[in-house]
Amino acid sequence: MTIVQATKHVAENGLHSVATPDGLSAIRRADCAGAIWERQPLPRLRRWIDNLAPDQLPRARVVLPEDRVCDALMDITNACGTPKGLERDLLISDVSTLAAIFANVMRVSYLRLRLDVVCSNACRKFHIDAVTARLVCTYRGTGTQYGFAGKGREPDHIFTVPTGSPIVLRGTRWPETPVSGLLHRSPPIEGTGETRLVLVLDPVTDPDEETDRHFLH
Repeated sequence: MTIVQATKHVAENGLHSVATPDGLSAIRRADCAGAIWERQPLPRLRRWIDNLAPDQLPRARVVLPEDRVCDALMDITNACGTPKGLERDLLISDVSTLAAIFANVMRVSYLRLRLDVVCSNACRKFHIDAVTARLVCTYRGTGTQYGFAGKGREPDHIFTVPTGSPIVLRGTRWPETPVSGLLHRSPPIEGTGETRLVLVLDPVTDPDEETDRHFLH
């Protein structure tokens, strides 16, 4: 098994590498099972996030309208003791922007938003999520890992999404038949001392739905 620590390529089997946020709408194309926006995060923001104590990182699991994400994140970061300042504002702005982009791509008004602080081997098996589609962006630590394999097999080659780059993945509930064996997992980090900060966004068509999905990436 080979692990590749960066994705500077357009992968086969339905994974698209895009240069702009608008490119994430490729997930709606028949030949697309996933799309990565390969961007360079602001060095100042990344340094700040990397230097925060784990107990200062924002944690949340909420269902809310897309246009309420910014206000909710202000409350969440205050409650978690995330230090105020320009960098916190940049993080809130970035998450809010990704929420707006994803809601537009999925044509929904409500989202399930999770900010997970991960320091263990959460969900280390390769899988496809039981959702229509999901956006994942790792702000701190190793990014989501993915590979291609047939049913019941592990990928021979593992690729790692760059930290700060959002990836949108189709799930098992996408209305069309999956176009590839694109699998993903949370990187195994237990025992390394690494702490990850991961944003997960799911579309919500029924705001009253209380189903809680416990997948980490």
